Order: sequence, then structure tokens, then C-alpha cells
Amino acid sequence: MSVYTPAEVVETTGFSLDTLRYYEKIGLLAPVDRNSAGQRRFSEDDLGWLGTIRCLRDTGMPIAEMLRFAELVRAGDHTIADRIALLEEHDRRVRGQIDNLVERQRYIHNKISYYRSVL
Repeated sequence: MSVYTPAEVVETTGFSLDTLRYYEKIGLLAPVDRNSAGQRRFSEDDLGWLGTIRCLRDTGMPIAEMLRFAELVRAGDHTIADRIALLEEHDRRVRGQIDNLVERQRYIHNKISYYRSVL
């Protein structure tokens, strides 16, 4: 199993060291293993989880909901229905944001067309 240094994880995920420490401190990221010198060593599983966190964060999920999702995942498979419900609600919000952006883009396109017509 591969292990990764914090610097490698920063490079791979785009999260800063401070963000990784914060996510570990608040429990969004499970405690990271350490080597004999006490240095953090991230696993493939840690990287996979950080990919999930990245997706949720980039789509605007609040930290409180990400924490709830993390709790559900760690609680086991009997929480799958609750995870689905949480993700479906988030998906509805993301769909609303996308619809809003599409409408705004339509407005911008109309303005561009107008300004081109008066040139």
C-alpha cells in the first residue's frame, strides 16, 4: 500500500497543509497515520476520501453537511439510505445553482448579441 507525505497530498489534491490539518482537527478527515518520527503519512484511502471532500466542497456543500456525511460513512453500511438522502438534497441544490447560472448566461448572451448589433 502506498503512503504519501503531506507535500505529496497537497500537490495531488490542491488542498493546503493548513486545510488538511483543519479537516483532520474537526474530524472531516480521520486521524492520519504517522511514521515513527511522528510525520503524517496519508494512505490511498485518505486520498480517495479527500477526493470526495474536494467534490463536495467544490459543489458548495457546507462543512457541517460534509461532517454529517463523514459520520454516516464511518458509521457503516446501515447508513447508506441516509447518505443517499443527504447527497440527493445536495444534488438538488447543485441543480438549482446550475439552472441559475444557465439563466444568467442566457442574459449575458443576450447582452453580447445586443452590443454586437449596435456596432
